[in-house]
Amino acid sequence: MSFIALHPLRTFSDTWRHRYLLAQLIKRDVLLRYRGAVFGVLWIFLSPLFMLAVFAFVFGNIFQSRWPEQTGGMPFWLLLYCGLIAFNIFAETVSRAPTSVRGYPSFVKKIIFPVHILPVVPVGVALVHGTFNFLVLLAALSWSGNFHAHALLFPLLLLPLLLLALGISWFVAAWGVYIKDMTQIVPMLVQMLMFVSPVFYPASAVPAALRPFYDYNPLGTVIESTRSAVTGQSIDWRAWGVALGFCMAACMLGYAFFQHSRDEFADAL
Repeated sequence: MSFIALHPLRTFSDTWRHRYLLAQLIKRDVLLRYRGAVFGVLWIFLSPLFMLAVFAFVFGNIFQSRWPEQTGGMPFWLLLYCGLIAFNIFAETVSRAPTSVRGYPSFVKKIIFPVHILPVVPVGVALVHGTFNFLVLLAALSWSGNFHAHALLFPLLLLPLLLLALGISWFVAAWGVYIKDMTQIVPMLVQMLMFVSPVFYPASAVPAALRPFYDYNPLGTVIESTRSAVTGQSIDWRAWGVALGFCMAACMLGYAFFQHSRDEFADAL
């Protein structure tokens, strides 16, 4: 594994150099997903809007759910939606990573094509959907009278999660070229991770014996940080900084592993 590939500037400069091509691939992916639909790309906005409406009806009127230890304040469905926005960006990226390279054999076999940007495409697509989810969240916060200025920090707080998702995407994409079972294994693991991360509950509700796992889970740290920002509470910047450092290292390792493996992609495909 090349130590040059572990340099953080090298990791992102290689991707930034091909930003136009990357943007075109992301645009193509988004448009293909909604091609033929009656409402077309409007579903990017309609899907989160409908999902939030269902959450508000089911958890607000039928179950009348409340956050553990919560006596007032923001509705449960908004807290839940906040966690899901962050997790879904991660989940969509990682779940699509196994086929991000295998799905483009003609690109891989072109010597001059920058293959390393293919696993970045799912990250960009997930960010497009996440952006519209965030706009819907801001509208819901304003409509319900729960908007706090700290909520605007939401995109910044997602940075560790994006780095982690990108690193795992590079790693899984490389394995996906050789092991087709990754398309089945990864989504299953992602679904399990959703329930062991503080998406449907706060980390404070976790039993003390399991608390260390949640304290050192960068995904959980990001979800808790975004939820704190949305509710106007203080953010644990120290925990967020530790998560940022860990995720940066994971991103560089994923990139280095991908670059180390890419020479054999064409033969495997």
